[in-house]
Amino acid sequence: MPNHVHLLLKPGDTLPRQIAWLKGRTAFEANRVMKRSGSFWAKDYFDHWIRNRDEWEKVIRYVERNPVKAGLCKSPEDWKWSSAGRDTRL
Repeated sequence: MPNHVHLLLKPGDTLPRQIAWLKGRTAFEANRVMKRSGSFWAKDYFDHWIRNRDEWEKVIRYVERNPVKAGLCKSPEDWKWSSAGRDTRL
């Protein structure tokens, strides 16, 4: 998505620590590629704990359909960065 990211994690550390690392690393690389500096990500994020396999599958479907809903592609498999068509089992 051009203005946000969906990410499903199996936490091995505290979520805020994982998010801080991801945001820091990706901001550094994105700014390098775009030849800019400064803030890249918003300070906040939305998190949701997935409690079972059914909920995991529901969230996967939502994330994969998001670019279609936004009119960026015709099917989830058409989105270059999609997990659609890949193994997303727990």
